[in-house]
Amino acid sequence: MEGKQQLSPPGPAAGEERRAEEGKDAAGGGALGKPLGPTPSQSRFQVDLVAEGAGRSAEEPRKGSGEGGVAGKGSEEAKGRFRVNFVDPSAGDDSPGEPGGGSSEGGNVSFQNGGDTVLSEGSLHSGGHHHYYYDTHTNTYYLRTFGHNTMDAVPRIDHYRQTAADLGEKLIRPSLAELHDELDKEPFEDGYANGEEGTPAGEAAATYTPDSKGVVKFGWIKGVLVRCMLNIWGVMLFIRLSWIVGQAGIGLSVLVIGMATVVTSITGLSTSAIATNGFVRGGGAYYLISRSLGPEFGGAIGLIFAFANAVAVAMYVVGFAETVVELLKENGTLMIDEMNDIRIIGAITVVILLGISVAGMEWEAKAQIVLLVILILAIGDFVIGTFIPLDNKKPKGFFGYKAEIFTENFGPDFRDGETFFSVFAIFFPAATGILAGANISGDLADPQSAIPKGTLLAILITTLVYVGIAVSVGSCVVRDATGNVNNTIVTELTNCTSAACNLNYDFSSCQTGCQYGLMNNFQVMSMVSGFAPLITAGIFSATLSSALASLVSAPKIFQALCKDNIYPGFQMFAKGYGKNNEPLRGYLLTFLIALGFILIAELNVIAPIISNFFLASYALINFSVFHASLAKSPGWRPAFKYYNMWISLVGAILCCIVMFVINWWAALLTYVIVLGLYIYVTYKKPDVNWGSSTQALTYLNALQHSIRLSGVEDHVKNFRPQCLIMTGAPNARPALLHLVHAFTKNVGLMICGHVHMGPRRQAMKELSTDLAKYQRWLIKNKMKAFYAPVHAEDLRDGGQYLMQAAGLGRMRPNTLVVGFKKNWRQGDMRDVETYINLFHDAFDVQYGVVVIRLKEGLDISHLQGQEELLSSQEKSPCAKDIIVKVDYSKKAETDTCIAFAPSSSERTPTLHKEEDEDGKTPTQPLLKKDSKSPSSPLNLADQRLLDASTQFQKKQGKSNIDVWWLFDDGGLTLLIPYLLTTKKKWKDCKIRVFIGGKINRIDHDRRAMATLLSKFRIDFSDIMVLGDINTKPKKENIAAFEEMIEPFRLHEDDKEQEVADKMKEDEPWRITDNELELYKTKTYRQIRLNELLKEHSSTANIIVMSLPVARKGAVSSALYMAWLEALSKDLPPILLVRGNHQSVLTFYS
Repeated sequence: MEGKQQLSPPGPAAGEERRAEEGKDAAGGGALGKPLGPTPSQSRFQVDLVAEGAGRSAEEPRKGSGEGGVAGKGSEEAKGRFRVNFVDPSAGDDSPGEPGGGSSEGGNVSFQNGGDTVLSEGSLHSGGHHHYYYDTHTNTYYLRTFGHNTMDAVPRIDHYRQTAADLGEKLIRPSLAELHDELDKEPFEDGYANGEEGTPAGEAAATYTPDSKGVVKFGWIKGVLVRCMLNIWGVMLFIRLSWIVGQAGIGLSVLVIGMATVVTSITGLSTSAIATNGFVRGGGAYYLISRSLGPEFGGAIGLIFAFANAVAVAMYVVGFAETVVELLKENGTLMIDEMNDIRIIGAITVVILLGISVAGMEWEAKAQIVLLVILILAIGDFVIGTFIPLDNKKPKGFFGYKAEIFTENFGPDFRDGETFFSVFAIFFPAATGILAGANISGDLADPQSAIPKGTLLAILITTLVYVGIAVSVGSCVVRDATGNVNNTIVTELTNCTSAACNLNYDFSSCQTGCQYGLMNNFQVMSMVSGFAPLITAGIFSATLSSALASLVSAPKIFQALCKDNIYPGFQMFAKGYGKNNEPLRGYLLTFLIALGFILIAELNVIAPIISNFFLASYALINFSVFHASLAKSPGWRPAFKYYNMWISLVGAILCCIVMFVINWWAALLTYVIVLGLYIYVTYKKPDVNWGSSTQALTYLNALQHSIRLSGVEDHVKNFRPQCLIMTGAPNARPALLHLVHAFTKNVGLMICGHVHMGPRRQAMKELSTDLAKYQRWLIKNKMKAFYAPVHAEDLRDGGQYLMQAAGLGRMRPNTLVVGFKKNWRQGDMRDVETYINLFHDAFDVQYGVVVIRLKEGLDISHLQGQEELLSSQEKSPCAKDIIVKVDYSKKAETDTCIAFAPSSSERTPTLHKEEDEDGKTPTQPLLKKDSKSPSSPLNLADQRLLDASTQFQKKQGKSNIDVWWLFDDGGLTLLIPYLLTTKKKWKDCKIRVFIGGKINRIDHDRRAMATLLSKFRIDFSDIMVLGDINTKPKKENIAAFEEMIEPFRLHEDDKEQEVADKMKEDEPWRITDNELELYKTKTYRQIRLNELLKEHSSTANIIVMSLPVARKGAVSSALYMAWLEALSKDLPPILLVRGNHQSVLTFYS
């Protein structure tokens, strides 16, 4: 089996199976997403029976290098086994492939990652040839599983991976075509087993293979719990908590802490729910929100959250610098003055923190643990201190645990204009920081279990500590104290009102203001503690750890945001460095933002904005959970069950309320920024599809409304023209599309029908690719329409399928729109028979029919090329010209997809494309001369055709829409022009109505029609009654008509009866002499009407006219086609309309 690749049997341990990575070439470290050697058509998927002992040399046991264990190749008998391989005809060398083996050319990397199976990046580079290696997960495995041979794959995690997954390779399960199609056919021609591979994004992602050595992943304690506790315990704990107890009292302080905890706990539960609903990558809050609510909300929050984290670094560093400057001031060693000292110390600190962060996550995590230890020691120091009341501390207000003090401090005592909410606003930032663990989700070994455990436990521990300290400080320290030893009361007072008085201290002089006590001294905790410097160390630790956590979070979030390319300008920050993919550029940007704010050194203004940014993120995380639950998407199934959609909604509302409580103008500013970014991202429409809950809810709403609608009976007032347009490929007949779109846009349904004919297998493949391609084209060109392709033996069958099955419930077409078959006389008359039968079929199923004719024609596909549309992954937005060479030598027998071509005598010619990009809209003239291209400049007819195809995209100006309402079809002939005039491009056009009448009753008929139109509330500029419709047409016009139909006549009077009957049976479209005589009056009427149309309406922008109806089986196709030709030739654009004779207009309210 030369030039082929044999599948390797699995290694000894079932859990450590070797997997070769498809479509990659590990030689030289390069990795490719596509097979290089064979072209798609050369590469054939084969299942060969392997003879006994075949390929024995290739199956010698080999040692695979691997950190996670050695998995050698088994040497099982190959008796009667299937071998699945790609034949590479281009391989000239005879060396057998070496999949997964220790090939000398390529690095063979195996690694174990997060408890995953061992992966083998086997070299697929063998003997200088690229083999596209396809793994059906080693047949012998299936042999063992089921006891018989099967190519079908058993369920396995690797089939569900995304290509870019870091944890392991994506395996492709055999596609349905490989299992189902006949063996001699090609199951797939494009070299890929299913549509998931081969997209540019897939290839780009596939090229990055992480090196497991040295990648640092954290568990739930080190990664989440420690981080969250450090971030939540900020400087508030040591400096502000005692003051809050003084102002609000113990009772309300506990309420303040409880309220903050409710908000953070609900958010913690919501975060846990989202984090356990699938694999979480790096990007924290941004990743969670964007993948749940879509790129609009995600992009807005990602930018704000990353910025808030960057500014938070500055806030924490300034808090640290202030404490240092306070110490310097006490010792009288200030460098310059307070403000500048804060700037200098802050700048030095942030540089050191940057150094720790850049040194790597491992260093940063070690620093965090050291800081946590200091923080816990400081808290312990305070608790111990409360039990040892020293006499020298009593004048400062600290007496140890006393019931009197607890009772006195239980109630509030707001001073200096503070209120409950202002105190809450000051405390709340101390509760934020719960996302510190989630923000580094990419660096966690198992984010799904780590984020819920770590976050919720951190909230619980920190809340208990806050409450404990609030209660103990409130039980030990009085609100006001002088600090003066001489204020002891020697004589017993009987009328004591304060606790201090009961404890023999008189602090009554504090009405004028003291320096000590809960209200006046921010350093109460230092004073109470057993060893004061340890509290200072605790303050340093709290501020620095929070600063460090924010300094790490901001770049990680920003990197994730940039990788998704939602804001193209920030693309450069997506690059990561080193084994851990560290965002060094992001670190630098965060450092500069932080430094800028440190230099301001006044953060009282910035702090509330940051709190609001964090709260906006919390609100959206809560809302995400509510939204995802509401959308009932089958993909929403979090492993964490302790959440409730309504509680999440309450959490979101609470977050919004708290934003206003903290600072109303900052809240408004946040809303404006989020809204602005949301609108920007919505407008930009980033090309991403994350299966967001917004998508799911859109579907659910559409489904529910469709079902509700189908329970409502139709009413004439609500009639809408719902059009099924037989366009073929939508970009082939732009004029047809734009004209119908003009009267259906935002009014009715528009479905573009496309009948594929030819070999079924080929057509099925085209059907699936065309569906995505053309629907995308319609959206890109702002067409509010659906694309519906079908495969049928001929056009008539396809039309019937579409008329019967297109649409859903009440949203079904009721009008068939076709283009006029312009070159019908030169083509095969069987096509004309099919075309006319479409009209009969439409009337049979109660459809109205509209035929649109432009004298230049409609079909521009031979000029323009059916260019390929933008694939979903296309990155370059630039327009490209398309060079098309048309080859008329290959006729319909080679063309498998024949577009429905009413305006073309021949079937669509085969097109050779030099460039397949939908860079331009289909209606622009896009043939350009090229030195290499033999294409010539357009001839005059083609140029006119191109110009005509764009005419309905332009503003129509002040001209007329002429309505020839000759027969009452229920009013569709009148409704369509009215709907046209409601659109912006047509609003200046006036409707002129032409009706038939008798010469002696012209005034009466005009008045009757004017009354009817005014009752219908349809504006018109003129009504003309034609009394001379039944006048005989001009002789030359009759002669021209007879000449036109001559080739299609049967002339049965000149032939023998049998010959004539046989001919009529074989060619039913032929016109009999009897038929021509019978319908002479009707024929003359069509010719006469054409004369009148030229006389009255030759300057109209568009003519809408009643379509003549031919009785089925009585009028031959050729005669009917001749009538339409005679009626509509040499005129402005004309719509021949016939409703289904049920009223579509009413004058009743």
